[in-house]
Amino acid sequence: MLNFPTAKLVRYAIGLAVAIIVLIMVWPFYTVPTGYRGVVTSFGRISHVENEGLVILPPWQKLSVFSIRAEQADIEDAEGSTSDTQPVKVSLTVRYSIATDRVAEVYEKYSHDGDLSSYVQTATQEIFKAVTAKYSAPDLIAERAKVSSDINMALRTKLSLYGASVINIDMRTFAFSPSYMSAINEKVTQEQLRLGAENKLKTVEAEQKQKVAIAEAEANALRAQADGEAYATLKAATAQAEALTVQNAALAQNKEVLELRRIEVEQTKANKWNGALPTAIYAGAPIPFLNVGKE
Repeated sequence: MLNFPTAKLVRYAIGLAVAIIVLIMVWPFYTVPTGYRGVVTSFGRISHVENEGLVILPPWQKLSVFSIRAEQADIEDAEGSTSDTQPVKVSLTVRYSIATDRVAEVYEKYSHDGDLSSYVQTATQEIFKAVTAKYSAPDLIAERAKVSSDINMALRTKLSLYGASVINIDMRTFAFSPSYMSAINEKVTQEQLRLGAENKLKTVEAEQKQKVAIAEAEANALRAQADGEAYATLKAATAQAEALTVQNAALAQNKEVLELRRIEVEQTKANKWNGALPTAIYAGAPIPFLNVGKE
């Protein structure tokens, strides 16, 4: 048998253990961290939602910490099909958070901790299929920004049913089948070659036009020069002809002018003569001034 002091210690130890257990069971102090809400339940039924900070609860109530922080859902290779039946895949990252005024609803219906990644993945795949079906493959490539906007808007509407607010969507990859991408690359290559040929042709045409313009300008300059020279020659000939016409007309009207000119010439010769006769006179040669004294 235990002696009295030992039995007393045992009873004290048992009592302390029971007290600790009871204290733990009825401990009224709880803490809700920043970025969370505390969902308080009474016998499994939601009583109310506590904000961040210290919470004091009676023993019959339970506190569950619920995240309202930004959460992330990664969707890999979501499949869709365009309106012209081209398969397409996309990988997305969706960031979302639970609306603070719908914490109790989400806790009751969808998640006890605020993680809706499975719902987000399912909704995103559904939305992606619906949006891509509205576009042909070329339009899906050309209007990628609009496609992303359509997915964003539709997903916001869809996730609001689950009490989630979309923060942003990152479209990480966007790809068609390898055969279609190869065909697109070939088409782009051919288009670039065509544009290059057109640009080269335009350059050649521009150079040819420039050469033609230069040749035409030079021809016009030569033509203008020739026309100017011909016109000057014509004017000079016309002036000379007119002068001769005037002179002939004057001489025809006054024949005494010719005689006067002849006398002036003879007078000039006489002034220059030294009085010596030529030593040799050929037949028919004129003998100067033999008629000087003649009347």
